[in-house]
Amino acid sequence: MEFNTFTVRLGQIVITPNALESVHSTDIEQAILNHSRGNWGDVSPEDAAENNRSLTEGYRILSAYSDRHGRKFWIITEADRSVTTILLPEDY
Repeated sequence: MEFNTFTVRLGQIVITPNALESVHSTDIEQAILNHSRGNWGDVSPEDAAENNRSLTEGYRILSAYSDRHGRKFWIITEADRSVTTILLPEDY
């Protein structure tokens, strides 16, 4: 799998209480690093292509990851790049 060679501007990083309580901090840190480098995690090829388009067209970016226990969580960077949120799917 190829990854992009850029860095996503993340803005302020926030996390929902549910994700903070449920996902190991090391898994969160690695996922933030991956997200910022264009490794969108467990998304479909179509969603990855949309994220790549969003970089140049200024839309929201969503990455999906699983922690060490298989718990799924998302990272969403807003279109204006002011905020990046870490959350569980049920927090959306």
